[in-house]
Amino acid sequence: MNATRFDAQIDRRATSSQKWEKYADSEILPMWVADTDFMAPQPVIDALHQRIDHGVFGYTNTPSELNRLVIERMQVLYGWQIEANDLVWLPGLVCGLNLACRATGESGSAVISPSPVYPPFMSAPRLSDRSLIKVPLKRNEDGRTLIDLEALEAAITPETQLMLFCNPHNPGGTLYRCEELEALAEIIIRHDLVICSDEIHCDLILEEGLTHTPIASLGDEIAARTITLMAPSKTYNIAGLGCSFAVIQNPELRQRFQRVRKGIVPDVNLLGFTAALAAYRDGDEWNRAQLDYLRGNRDYLVEAINALPGLRLDPIEATYLAWIDVSAACLENPPHFFEKAGVGMSPGRDFGDDRFMRLNFGCPRALLEQAVDRMRRALLNELPA
Repeated sequence: MNATRFDAQIDRRATSSQKWEKYADSEILPMWVADTDFMAPQPVIDALHQRIDHGVFGYTNTPSELNRLVIERMQVLYGWQIEANDLVWLPGLVCGLNLACRATGESGSAVISPSPVYPPFMSAPRLSDRSLIKVPLKRNEDGRTLIDLEALEAAITPETQLMLFCNPHNPGGTLYRCEELEALAEIIIRHDLVICSDEIHCDLILEEGLTHTPIASLGDEIAARTITLMAPSKTYNIAGLGCSFAVIQNPELRQRFQRVRKGIVPDVNLLGFTAALAAYRDGDEWNRAQLDYLRGNRDYLVEAINALPGLRLDPIEATYLAWIDVSAACLENPPHFFEKAGVGMSPGRDFGDDRFMRLNFGCPRALLEQAVDRMRRALLNELPA
């Protein structure tokens, strides 16, 4: 597939885009929220056109073909055997995090989570009347940022019922290896916890030679205490259509999860199902081309950022998100500094560490180069010689 599809700069400013409307009245480049600026795969667009042309949009069931595709996908990609009854379809992944908190423990119990991490990991326990225990990530000698298992075990209390986990990690871009997941699973089992594993970026592995492993695929014992959350939304840029799913192989845990959603969380809409089905059925070739393009963006960005004064960017194994350490630049207000330079990134404080900024490089290369050039000029003017 021709890379020019990903080079195309599509004007999103008049489309009610959250990403672009944040800076609608300025020249700031939006590099914050995690959706890409790429047009969705043509098979997805064609499937949506065909469904819309039908003209009737009544209540819908989950397409049986979609369940079959997900089951086959888990088997082919991960050797993970699941059944249709294990699937719970959701209109988004964030509601899955909140449902997991409500489905485990009780009011006043504790939820443990790595930090820094995707902001809903921190808000979901509070919204569910649970306390949050944060466990720091640690950077190892090769620049990978992982959960500190010793700190995790030390932080678990008798009130702890649930762990929220993110793999591939957002915002760090780390992909956990099988042996690392096995060590985590052993702790989860030994302390009788449930783990909710956000694996939404599982199809966005950039480091060649690495493969994703769902933690629930490691064995029956960990599968029985895992809520796995996945979606086609990040991969195929269809987040606005609202279609995600949970895999819950323990019938009792699944029943609790489904019970707390009743009357609150709506079903997936029919266009969300339509797009998801087309993406999983016909989108693999497109995603292979996208991954090649994103690898090029990543390689360019890592080299460019590490050449800038006061900034550091570690290797990115997965996702299209760059977690940039800006601490050595000694900026009083990093978000304001970079917005003034014309680049709108996600503040690290939203994820739990104000020494960092998160940049979304899921965009045409020309836009990324423009953003880096603005950062370079601002930093060279700001820092002393």
